[in-house]
Amino acid sequence: MTPVPTDVSARTSSPASDLIVESEAVAAAVLDSVRSQKICDIHTHLYPPTFGTPVANRTGRTDTNGLMLWGIDELVTYHYLIAEVFRVVPDSELPYETFWSWPKQRQADHIWQYLFVENTPLSEACRGILTTLCRLGLDPNEKSLSAYRFFFNRMDPSEYIDRVMEISNVSSITMTNAVFDDNERSRWLSDPSIGNDQRFRSVLRIDPLVRNYPMASARLQQWGYHASTDLTASTMAEIRRFLNDWVARQNAIYIAMSLPPEYLYPAPDNDPVAKAGQHVLEEAILPVCAEQHLPLALMIGSSLQTNPALRDAGDTVGKADVSSVARLCRQFPSNKFLVTMLSRENQHELCVVARKFGNLMPFGCWWFLNNPSLIEEITEMRLELLGKSFVPQHSDARILDQLIYKWDHSREIIARVLIDNYQRIARTGRHIHRRDIQRDVEALFGGNFHRFLAK
Repeated sequence: MTPVPTDVSARTSSPASDLIVESEAVAAAVLDSVRSQKICDIHTHLYPPTFGTPVANRTGRTDTNGLMLWGIDELVTYHYLIAEVFRVVPDSELPYETFWSWPKQRQADHIWQYLFVENTPLSEACRGILTTLCRLGLDPNEKSLSAYRFFFNRMDPSEYIDRVMEISNVSSITMTNAVFDDNERSRWLSDPSIGNDQRFRSVLRIDPLVRNYPMASARLQQWGYHASTDLTASTMAEIRRFLNDWVARQNAIYIAMSLPPEYLYPAPDNDPVAKAGQHVLEEAILPVCAEQHLPLALMIGSSLQTNPALRDAGDTVGKADVSSVARLCRQFPSNKFLVTMLSRENQHELCVVARKFGNLMPFGCWWFLNNPSLIEEITEMRLELLGKSFVPQHSDARILDQLIYKWDHSREIIARVLIDNYQRIARTGRHIHRRDIQRDVEALFGGNFHRFLAK
């Protein structure tokens, strides 16, 4: 074994060396690399202006059902904050029905008053809004939303996308394009160029094909696909035709679906709906993914509408079966699986399974895991088990402005974890080079995903 030199000059004698010695220099190099690295955000619910925007702005164009959400009222009425405000002002004092009857601005004023004015905004969702306002050059101490509304009303939506992407240093945004959502589907059909904004990439979202095939079958037949509930060979061919049509229409980079915590593969024999979904997965979805060289993204663990009165804020989390993921990876080695799970308790087991299957890529800290303490814990564990062969984060942003705080906060946490790991490596005598740090950071924030997509 080569002895560890004690003289710093012995380790930095090369004039062209990018070797880093001091612990503080390692930290500075990691922070510089992480902060300067452009990010490919691999999963969001964001849209360009071609999908319509309901926010009033200087363009004078609004679309009540528009899908591009941005601005202060959308930020403050995000479902995380709706759930939180009902813990401060419970439904016994303000009935859910009353809150939902209010226009969005009044809802936002209510949330701002009780979460930001009368209480310290300690939660991650609240702090995120403060970070966003600060990074936009706004004072986060306003007692009302009036000044913020004036700021956003002067914005052009497309120009504002550029501004947010510059502040968050995001180079590309991956949409979630739900083909079974009538609002979105009609937009794709009415305007073939709707997905041509080069800042955004499309993902074909197909949940009902697996979660509720009888319903999906009825819709497919309405749309001109002869996909009966009998699951015959001709039906499977029609489902494959449907998938290929929409992959082509959207130019989708992967196919995705969200699954409940009770999802099992293979499906129980006494559950005909789940069994039908299994057959569609095996005989239509996975073959199309393999032929098109597209990963299948599985987002597992969401329990919908635990409290329906809260609407989108009423969903919760459940522990899922990771062995089902392992069986899929083993049975379909020609397919690639992007997997994120919602339960903290699933994270270690998923990492261990990923060590066994090169066609499995764990990604992100999804939804209720997108909190600093959990991001740090999960990123540390993944580095320990997988090295850098994973995607540490995605924003899951639904409001454009959320890109700012979600990536500001995540960069800080991921950098801290990397610093600790590089410093531990350095203490063994292993040399740390800036070029190695830059290579690793590039892989984590985009390179791993791009290589996984490669055909």
